[in-house]
Amino acid sequence: MPALVVKVTCGTERTETLMQAFTVAATAAASGLEVSVWLTGDATFHALPGTDDVVIPHSPPLSQLRDAVLAAGTVTVCAQCARRREIDEDDLVEGARIAGAAAFVAEATAPDATALVY
Repeated sequence: MPALVVKVTCGTERTETLMQAFTVAATAAASGLEVSVWLTGDATFHALPGTDDVVIPHSPPLSQLRDAVLAAGTVTVCAQCARRREIDEDDLVEGARIAGAAAFVAEATAPDATALVY
């Protein structure tokens, strides 16, 4: 099955880019693709419950898009990014995980995988 790996490298300092990444990932999940979202930098905060939701015109809230991805795919927080922010697995929303660069490389270079970086 084709897979889409989406790496999100920004937080709310680039709101439209953040939302576009989650919109593309949620759309791919709804289309039946295997979807994996990787959160790096300040995007990692969007794998935590209680983080302020992001809402922009003409888009569902980020939490709704994230939950759509989690229902059909995976959300992973970069291990180094999590450590720098003192985030542990127990801190994450249900279904999210922490993994390192080797896991990202394996997913992004798998046969039939397409990787996008936002």
